[in-house]
Amino acid sequence: MFRRHDGLEVLLGHMGGPFWARKQEGAWTVPKGLLEPGEEPLEAARREFREETGIPVPDGTPVPLGDVRTSGGKTVTVWAVEADVDVAGFSPGTFTLEWPPRSGRLLEVPEIDELRWVPLDAAQRMLTASQRPLLARLTTR
Repeated sequence: MFRRHDGLEVLLGHMGGPFWARKQEGAWTVPKGLLEPGEEPLEAARREFREETGIPVPDGTPVPLGDVRTSGGKTVTVWAVEADVDVAGFSPGTFTLEWPPRSGRLLEVPEIDELRWVPLDAAQRMLTASQRPLLARLTTR
């Protein structure tokens, strides 16, 4: 999601869980998730946005930003929508994580623990490295 507010801003989420807790640079993401069997990618993107943020997907024309590949080898297909949503209604989805790894201890953690509007230049530092090309694609659309 992006808006024009004293320049271009993008909506980013800080990844939840203990691994990311004290990290800022490279620890932010666009809301994203897995494609369910038989699901269209754009519908999956809408569903995952709602699940990860608790915010309804606003009306608007989806702008395709293409694919990026994560460091873990997953392909993420991304669309952007121009809208100005209030992040005060943020209500993150959660997942179960074994922490510390191989400890047998399970934690319920938020998928995204903070949601914030970020100016484009700051977003370049905050986003995971694999998602940074999305910013350039957004500015050329």
